[in-house]
Amino acid sequence: MDYLDYTTIILFTLIIMVVGLSFGKQGGDMKSFFAAGGAVPWGINGLSLFMSFFSAGTFVVWGSIAYEYGLVAITIQMAMCLAGFLIGYFIAPKWRGTNALTVAEYLTKRFGQKVQKYYTYLFLFLSLGYTGAFLYPVAKIVNVSTGFDIYYSILLLGGIIMVYTAVGGLWAVVVTDVLQFVILTAAVLIVLPLSIDKVGGLATFAETAPETFFNVFNGEYTPLFIIAFCAYNLVFIGGNWAYVQRYTSTKNKKSASKVGYLFGALYLVSPIIWMLPPMIYKVINPSLQGLEAEGAYLMICKEVLPVGMLGLMIGGMIFATASSVNTSLNLAAAVLTNDIYKPLKPKVSDKSLMRFARLSTLVFGVLTIGVAFLVPLAGGIVEVVLSIGAVTGGALYGPAIWALFSKKQNGTSILGVTIISLSVNLFFKFLSPTLLGFSLDRSEEMILGVGLPFLMLLAYELIGKENARDPKSYAIEEVIDEASISSGEIQNLYGIKVLSIAMATIGALFLILTFWADQAAIYLMILGVVITGLGGLLYRYATQSFKLQKEK
Repeated sequence: MDYLDYTTIILFTLIIMVVGLSFGKQGGDMKSFFAAGGAVPWGINGLSLFMSFFSAGTFVVWGSIAYEYGLVAITIQMAMCLAGFLIGYFIAPKWRGTNALTVAEYLTKRFGQKVQKYYTYLFLFLSLGYTGAFLYPVAKIVNVSTGFDIYYSILLLGGIIMVYTAVGGLWAVVVTDVLQFVILTAAVLIVLPLSIDKVGGLATFAETAPETFFNVFNGEYTPLFIIAFCAYNLVFIGGNWAYVQRYTSTKNKKSASKVGYLFGALYLVSPIIWMLPPMIYKVINPSLQGLEAEGAYLMICKEVLPVGMLGLMIGGMIFATASSVNTSLNLAAAVLTNDIYKPLKPKVSDKSLMRFARLSTLVFGVLTIGVAFLVPLAGGIVEVVLSIGAVTGGALYGPAIWALFSKKQNGTSILGVTIISLSVNLFFKFLSPTLLGFSLDRSEEMILGVGLPFLMLLAYELIGKENARDPKSYAIEEVIDEASISSGEIQNLYGIKVLSIAMATIGALFLILTFWADQAAIYLMILGVVITGLGGLLYRYATQSFKLQKEK
């Protein structure tokens, strides 16, 4: 990489850090820090949900599958699209209707503190695996693009993410997510045409690609796997405690639904755009083997992007992939503070709660760094992400979602389903191959992980006794506090204002890079003008709305 690329990476890192830290004074209480005031605009939350989920796998996990197997990488992600629309219609408004700050708070109200504690400890333990798995690809991007040692990369990036998440809370998370969406969408719109040009056009790409490259299903990614993966994503995106924050921190049920719809709409379009570059790289360089395929996305970017723009793309990739990490850190801190520490010290002051929240973010971040060190030993990121998902997703998140709709489920039934499902899944994943000489393939793993808890919950629904209380009665009473509403609206406007300034800065950076861009200059100029213009419009909206708010 050129010195200009390193300069743009540093500048982008500074922008993200300044944006994240600027919310330090806004998160003065629990609702501000963990729910961003409880009224985040649905568009911002929808983009944040998309980036939190999308970034965990797109570049390294799905990019690797796209390089190795081709079109099936797009098929896999279409399962997420369908899940998003179903969540928007059925699940997101149900979560918003609970009025809970976290899933753990809902479980306490519905099933009691004992059940909530079991789930909380289980979630925190498994969340370490997820978050560590998400931190690894961030470091992998730095390693592939710069040659910087992967373990030092994990330490450096883990430290940066911990700091701005601990200081800024959920607003820091969602606003930086939106910035990353803007950067990467702009960058891929440059990478894609340059990649097509590099390979000699789409016709040449189609003719020289491997024989099975355009099969809708390929290798171990069979129709059965796709169906099971769709069901898994419905549960994972609809029930993952970190993602539920995006539904519960909206203004109302209608806004929560729109978060799911926006997520689905983005996944309807984005996989086609995002997966073509690593697919094209297969034709340009078909020699990558094993874990080398995890770097395919970065390699095509290095191949085609102009000086400076490569640095901006890599910076965007780093912090977009880090989005899943900061989301999980904020949620883990919320659970530790709101559902473990606060019940132990009910009379504790808000100041002490916030101090504990920030400290728990840092502690969980350190543990996450330790887990990320172990990912290469577990067979690489593709194996880790898909295996953790198959083993834990349905068992951990499915029962809580089911309970939102059921009058029959109780603490014993949902906890029993989780423990039995996890035990069976772990047996077939780790013990069965050694003891029985039998192992499940990827599709069977996913079907067992989602199907077993579903069948057990359905069985209890058929034979269990109906509770006298309706599930709606377990919703936490929402106190309508005009001062709190006004504070939430002011936070929203402050967040939009910060976002607008950051967008204008990034747009200006695009325009400056046109001087070194050669054939890509026209793309950079157009995108720079558009991003700067959008930043200006957002700033004007926030400023005018803030004046109206002060006049009330």
